[in-house]
Amino acid sequence: MTGTTEKRATKPLRKVAKATSSRKPIDFVGEATSSAYAVVQTRLRTKPATIKYLAAKGVDTYVRAVSTATPMEIVEIERQGVQGSFIKALSKRMSVPTTRIFAILGVPKATAEKKAASGEFVSGAGGQAAIGMIKLLGMAQDIVSNSTADEAHNFDAAKWLGQWIELPQPALGGRKPAELIDTPTGIEMVARLLGAIQSGAYQ
Repeated sequence: MTGTTEKRATKPLRKVAKATSSRKPIDFVGEATSSAYAVVQTRLRTKPATIKYLAAKGVDTYVRAVSTATPMEIVEIERQGVQGSFIKALSKRMSVPTTRIFAILGVPKATAEKKAASGEFVSGAGGQAAIGMIKLLGMAQDIVSNSTADEAHNFDAAKWLGQWIELPQPALGGRKPAELIDTPTGIEMVARLLGAIQSGAYQ
């Protein structure tokens, strides 16, 4: 019964993922290689930009910024953590109760509420888990944005993800993705599963 429910919930994103726009493969030979190398070297020499959540621009804008950030920019985000106010906004965007989001990320409710009210950052394990959730949402949004399916136009990736992480997944030994998001390895496992949905390998 659980397997049937899980497949039904996964099906909408799989349907959207099947119809993806074709992209020209990146040519890493010759000029493209030296060009990419030059960009990487420039970015390494330049001080990483600080990516912060701005409530006026919304959750999706911040998620896109983090998803397209350079490795050095991600390092800075990991060091400073994620704003408490963003975590509350994320819970609303994903239609997941705030207290539940705090529990999934392993952040004490009192701590999260205090940091959200004071504009402080949630760092440490809780901050890393929040960054992991952002990456998962970015992946789900990429699946939708790259799709050519008609359903993709009105598909809400954030709300879908909020529901999907609460469903037991056979590929995770029957565990819910939400149970693993509070650790780096758990995030990696969930991300691989989400990637399998995108590639069509997940049935």
